[in-house]
Amino acid sequence: MGISGFEPSFLIGVDAIRQAHGSRLAALAGRRLTGFALVRFAEDRDLFADCPVVLDFDGIQVEVCHWKFDELSIGWNTIDTTATITGWESFELTPRWSHSDERLEPCVGHELREVTLLEWQPADRDLAAGTVAVEFTFASGSLRIVNGLDENSIEVGAAHPNYVQHRLGH
Repeated sequence: MGISGFEPSFLIGVDAIRQAHGSRLAALAGRRLTGFALVRFAEDRDLFADCPVVLDFDGIQVEVCHWKFDELSIGWNTIDTTATITGWESFELTPRWSHSDERLEPCVGHELREVTLLEWQPADRDLAAGTVAVEFTFASGSLRIVNGLDENSIEVGAAHPNYVQHRLGH
């Protein structure tokens, strides 16, 4: 993708993700969200949802990226959001790091209460069954980075009831 420092390691399933990242995600509780970055196209400001969503918690950067229908990569302090995204010179649109998003901005400055892994388990199995979202809960509410079926999707508010919660650090 031309993102400096981005070397994803995709995992499948809540157990693999919990084993690889559960304790580090749980340890974020008590830290403040001090910033975030996501990629938008310079020409129309649309979100480039294939790229990771980067959240900064008092200097600890967590990088969340969904891929395909069931893969999730979580990185730590590797992406340089000040570097230019390269390799897109022959395309019509120019991806750039952005630090504005109406869904994320209300959480900046607030203390993280908990991180939860959410597993999509609908009553009638569908294509998304088993996908894992990462939910960040603040006093002011929750935000989730979910699998939008081969891209990242950002949701706020209460999670859909088809998600099974897997609390971390308890």
